[in-house]
Amino acid sequence: MSFISNQPEYTVSEIAGHVKRMVEDTFGFVRIRGEISKSNVNSGSGHCYLTLKDDKAALDAVCWRGTMARLSHKPEAGMEVIVTGKLTTYPGASKYQLVVESLEPAGVGALMAMLEARKKALEAEGLFRPDRKQPLPYLPTVIGIITSPTGAVIRDILHRLADRFPRRVVLSPVPVQGQGAAEKIAEAIEGLNRLPVGSPHRPDVIIVARGGGSVEDLWAFNEEVVVRAVAASQIPLISAVGHETDTTLIDYVSDRRAPTPTAAAEMAVPVRDELLARTEQLAAMNNQAVRSLLARHAERIEGLARGLPRPQQLVASMAQALDMVSERLAHALPRSLQSKHETLQRLMASLSPRYLSERLLREQQRVAHLGAMLESLNVLSVLKRGFVLAKDTQGHVIASATAMPAQGAVTLQFHDGERVVMTGDGAPASAPAKPRAKKAAQPGLFD
Repeated sequence: MSFISNQPEYTVSEIAGHVKRMVEDTFGFVRIRGEISKSNVNSGSGHCYLTLKDDKAALDAVCWRGTMARLSHKPEAGMEVIVTGKLTTYPGASKYQLVVESLEPAGVGALMAMLEARKKALEAEGLFRPDRKQPLPYLPTVIGIITSPTGAVIRDILHRLADRFPRRVVLSPVPVQGQGAAEKIAEAIEGLNRLPVGSPHRPDVIIVARGGGSVEDLWAFNEEVVVRAVAASQIPLISAVGHETDTTLIDYVSDRRAPTPTAAAEMAVPVRDELLARTEQLAAMNNQAVRSLLARHAERIEGLARGLPRPQQLVASMAQALDMVSERLAHALPRSLQSKHETLQRLMASLSPRYLSERLLREQQRVAHLGAMLESLNVLSVLKRGFVLAKDTQGHVIASATAMPAQGAVTLQFHDGERVVMTGDGAPASAPAKPRAKKAAQPGLFD
């Protein structure tokens, strides 16, 4: 048995399309309050996918990249927010979702809770440590100011600087609230730090300033991108955001916090008139100290001088000694010249021809006498008288009978030659040795 139905048939896509149109036409733009349970930004597309929830239900939502760039508060897990957007469906997953057009915290309480959580996270990283803070220069040459160019803040700062100590100012104009303000403020801080050291435009200190306002108005100075830019600044930075009772995260990470923009200008430079007065006071103190020191040294020199003899006395005694030496020198010089003259006369007399002839004769006689003595001591002269000189094979003279070798060759030297004989029983005499040439007798030389 079969049943014939007159109900129309739909494809899956047709049903999905009908549901999509029904949801969009019925709700259109809606405002939804809930807590963000999770938030994820796609690194490739830049779209943010998040989930809103309350105690009974959950709703998926998507925030396109263009919308994300316009949001003054970025979605974070745990935030209680009010989201405005269009409810639609996603046929590919058979679900509905919210396309976010705007997002804001659900009241001041939610903002403060998010601010406290962010503060704890940044503090845990050590960005607020006191040892990270840089000292401010005493008298900067250039002051960088990051603020709105049209507000009263810049006028107040410039006026206060002119009153205290006029300095060169470099202004980086930025929006101080609203969408994109945090990114512009961070870029301005980074831009001033990128200026090369030594550049006439690079500031010695930076002031980030803004007037008072609500928590929402000051929120740009609580954004993480601004806090990290301040923490990375190599130039000392003063935060001057809001009134004295206003506190933002930039106050914790800056090198100094000023309660007002005018107070920031007072921190940046000293009072010129006070500085001049202090300089004159120090100069006067220095002059007085120099005068006192010179007076003490003068007194000490006078005391030492009293213990010394008078210069006239020292000069007088030295002059008297000089006179005595001069007088002795006057008498000694002629005597010395006379003595040298007499010595010269004696030397000249000793160089006469007669004297030289007599001295030469005496020297000739002395040489002849020495030659006769030398001749009498010559060995050959002794050998001519019948003596013989015996030598062993080494050429050593045999001076005694005990030194005569019992067997072997012995050289006998006569005045006209040498003979070699053999000692021992029956040893025949050898041939005569080659006669030695006579040596001329020389004084002091013995053969």
